[in-house]
Amino acid sequence: MTVTIYDVAREANVSMATVSRVVNGNQNVKPATRKKVLKVIEELGYRPNAVARGLASKKTTTVGVILPDISNSSYSELARGIEDIATMYRYNIILSNSDQNPNKELQLLETMLGKQVDGIVFMSDVISDELRKEMERSPTPIVLAGSLDDTATIASVNIDYYAAAYEAVQKFIDSGHKKIAYISGPLSSEINREHKLKAYQDALKEAGLGYDERLVVECNNTYEEGLAAVQTLESVEPTAYFVSNDEMSIGVIHAVEALGKKIPEDVEVITYENSKLARMARPMLTAVALPLYDIGAVSMRLLTKYMNDEEIEENQVVLPYRLEERQSTKHV
Repeated sequence: MTVTIYDVAREANVSMATVSRVVNGNQNVKPATRKKVLKVIEELGYRPNAVARGLASKKTTTVGVILPDISNSSYSELARGIEDIATMYRYNIILSNSDQNPNKELQLLETMLGKQVDGIVFMSDVISDELRKEMERSPTPIVLAGSLDDTATIASVNIDYYAAAYEAVQKFIDSGHKKIAYISGPLSSEINREHKLKAYQDALKEAGLGYDERLVVECNNTYEEGLAAVQTLESVEPTAYFVSNDEMSIGVIHAVEALGKKIPEDVEVITYENSKLARMARPMLTAVALPLYDIGAVSMRLLTKYMNDEEIEENQVVLPYRLEERQSTKHV
């Protein structure tokens, strides 16, 4: 049978209020009494009922985390940043995968709120109007991690995606490339469409290079689609590839090498992510380094401020990025 707080109080010959104070770390308990209660707790194997404690305190010390796909290495790094800060502040995590499905995202949001979580960290390529409406009416604080809300009404943690993409394309231009391909994730994503693609177009325009839509390929962020994109572009013969994520970039490298070309001697590649895959690939990928762990950690820390009514200096946090040069580009 489940051991209750009543059983501990009876065995230790103290009140249930005293047991509760010991369990919750209240210092208003005599050392001898605390020691006796803790001994009984250990002997009986008592575990406090988190649900009951939540009802009493109106807090569950639980945070909901909704990510597109935890099996993706970039999301797992971000999740680790969330989890480390959650542990530091003594919050438990309920983790869910949304598969970038708008209906599932809404369902998971409702489920998390129904579980009375104290806060939610949310990541998605697209924050739909319906999703934003639900978030805005939620009494539970929500922070977007690596996701944009163009109304800036929902707290978020990101980098300057436009500046990062512009710097990557400019590096190719400075190296003398005229045919620069952009292999994008879904253009339904605001980050891909309004930041990466726009930066690509602007960099070409300012360098006096014409924009050729044949050099832009929209994909679904997978290795296989990176392979297929190179085949699609074979007739155009790009000499440089700017790619939206690491998995697609590895597909690009393998497809380029299958054509008998060498990297970086014949073709250069820059990825936009810098997960562990970028360091594991051969040649190692030059990357716009998203601070994945930091985005997760800062998102969780911002959420703790909301949950604990701390002062919020800025609810739209922009973290620094860097261009990490490795073996897939020439070092000029």
